[in-house]
Amino acid sequence: MSNERPIDIAVIGGGCAGMAAAFELTRPEHQGRYRVTVYQLGWRLGGKGASGRGPADRIQEHGLHLWMGFYENAFRLIRECYAELQRDPATCRIADWRDAFVPDHFNGLADWSPRGGWSPWTARMPPFEGLPGDPGNEVPRWSIADYLARSLELVRALVMTVWEPASGTAPDAQRVPAGVGTPEAVLESMSSLLKYGQFATLAAVLEALGLMEVALGTLRRYPENLLLRFHDAVAAALRERFAKLIETDDQLRRLWEIIDMMLAVVRGGLRFRLLTDPRGFDAIDDYDCREWLRLNGASEGTINGAFVRALYDLTFAYEDGDVKKPRVAAGQGLRGAFRAFFTYRGAFFWKMQSGMGDVVFAPFYEVLKRRGVRFAFFHRLEDVRLVAPERLAPGERPHVEALEFDVQAEVVGGGEYQPLVDVRGLPCWPVAPDYRQLVEGERLEREGWQFESHWDRRKVGTRTLRVGEDFDVAILAVGGGAIPHVCKQLVERDSRWRAMVERVKTVPTQAFQLWMSANMSELGWTEPPINVSGFVEPFDTWADMSHLASEESWSQPPAAIAYFCNALPDVPEEERQRPAFPHEQHERVRRNCVQFLERDIVHLWPRAHGDSGGFRWDLLQDARESPEAGASPQGEARFSSQYWTANVNPTDRYTLSLPGSLKFRLSPLDNTYDNLTVAGDWTDCGFNQGCVEAAVMSGRLAAHSISGAPRLEEIVGFDHP
Repeated sequence: MSNERPIDIAVIGGGCAGMAAAFELTRPEHQGRYRVTVYQLGWRLGGKGASGRGPADRIQEHGLHLWMGFYENAFRLIRECYAELQRDPATCRIADWRDAFVPDHFNGLADWSPRGGWSPWTARMPPFEGLPGDPGNEVPRWSIADYLARSLELVRALVMTVWEPASGTAPDAQRVPAGVGTPEAVLESMSSLLKYGQFATLAAVLEALGLMEVALGTLRRYPENLLLRFHDAVAAALRERFAKLIETDDQLRRLWEIIDMMLAVVRGGLRFRLLTDPRGFDAIDDYDCREWLRLNGASEGTINGAFVRALYDLTFAYEDGDVKKPRVAAGQGLRGAFRAFFTYRGAFFWKMQSGMGDVVFAPFYEVLKRRGVRFAFFHRLEDVRLVAPERLAPGERPHVEALEFDVQAEVVGGGEYQPLVDVRGLPCWPVAPDYRQLVEGERLEREGWQFESHWDRRKVGTRTLRVGEDFDVAILAVGGGAIPHVCKQLVERDSRWRAMVERVKTVPTQAFQLWMSANMSELGWTEPPINVSGFVEPFDTWADMSHLASEESWSQPPAAIAYFCNALPDVPEEERQRPAFPHEQHERVRRNCVQFLERDIVHLWPRAHGDSGGFRWDLLQDARESPEAGASPQGEARFSSQYWTANVNPTDRYTLSLPGSLKFRLSPLDNTYDNLTVAGDWTDCGFNQGCVEAAVMSGRLAAHSISGAPRLEEIVGFDHP
């Protein structure tokens, strides 16, 4: 490297986006050109993915975290991180990324039968070729035509599964009749079927679906009105055939709901001309997904069914946290569903084998430290200060002149805070800071300083970073909900930032974890370990996390561990300003948990309730309990030993993808301000939905905006239609 001074980068926020940006900017290829400092609230990295070790080294998460098999960018970086870390498997049980992430093939939905009652709808998702993040193995660049053709292929497969065995033979499964392959032949076959209405047999319907698959591959050769009429005729034939069957058979009804949804998606793709619109799926982002499906012929049963409901539940897609206001932009909803179901590699879900902080953020921290990244913990951003317009020289672009922080605590001796703890050879994050490292740590602990709370404004000092002295470029990688609080001047001066704050909404979430003395089979669950969504409020999503018991340090390990999560109904902004608000919400979530266990969990775990009704509170294990401790809490009071959280801090709130809102997101590639870029799942990053993959994509884009690397074509999904 030349004698030129390194460019100082201030990364504000240590979540997935901030870590991805720091990882990219400190690659060896840059030869030390960028000198990175990460400024972090409190004592740990992770953002919404933070976790900590509590009593008995219990893993305590922000919520339920699963990685999906299409998270190409996230897996690519974490795989590279573990390769660089080079942990010794003889001394560390999670030494490789395959130790940290394990394929999870069993998934389920909670389905409400029209005849009354909840029942699980479970399935084993087949493994797909390759592994997420495989180097040198490019992910297929799907087009909308490809997705619609795959949708019809899925419809054909599902229809084949319900062919009545009593008929003696199954319809010919070939895609199209022999000799029908040229556009002219396909067109002639479609016209003939339409003219004579030959959809009476299932074999004819399957042939028609095959013809449409071929037609979608070369749409420019076919009249759209013909395809629409042909599609509608096929859909009508299928509806007629299924109408009676689904009235008495829940399994067929469920399959029909998927078929009906796929038919509506294909119809909408044709009707809205998505295959030729340069905006791709973005063209329908002003519609809600359910609204758009309804416009394109999906039945009310399908729209309100378990499958569609789960698409909303998995992304907390309820405006203001209100289950009566399900809303997600149709384009992003379809993009997410298509990526999830048609582009996953290895497994549909991948389950972490410890806390997310342990398997993701501790490795990133260790690798970045080795690369020379500095971490300034206990720094709370107060404002991003712009240079006054009148002070700009002719031709000089607007820029950030200062970053203003409150310093929450200082480290004894003035060195760097050492955040990790050792749990039987694995570096982990604790649930509370190590007060021994902090100046007057005993007093801070005694007074109960809440370093991660938006409402605890206590500080030991302030710090102002000045451009040209302390930093050259800033990457704002805080949670989207924090923007109005930490970018007051930007929001006041810039109408685009103001519009983003007003239109790109967030929602609080709630979660709880149980450690139990009975295993899932003893609780009445008869399926394999699973992740279930689409259940009843207030907790619509559950995952069996019993595999984590061996990762914790119980004197008597629990037989089962369960995680639950959901959106938390919001309250007006003025109510959120009261100092008592976080405590009130914590108690509110506790009441939700107790009510859920007393009233609803019996539908999933029939033997979790006693003979006299109500939850068996004696199932709950207390990490602090011991035979020598004497009498232990009984009844509902035992719930206090479990873990629950109300994620109401602005930076903890989940970013929604509301209809009509995505165009107001800011891009990491936006260069309005000469030395400022943004990163987070709240930005315009090519996959505009709250998830790990979006955050990592955004962080990589932020790094690209500064250094030109990685190349945009290397950011998988950025150019997705």
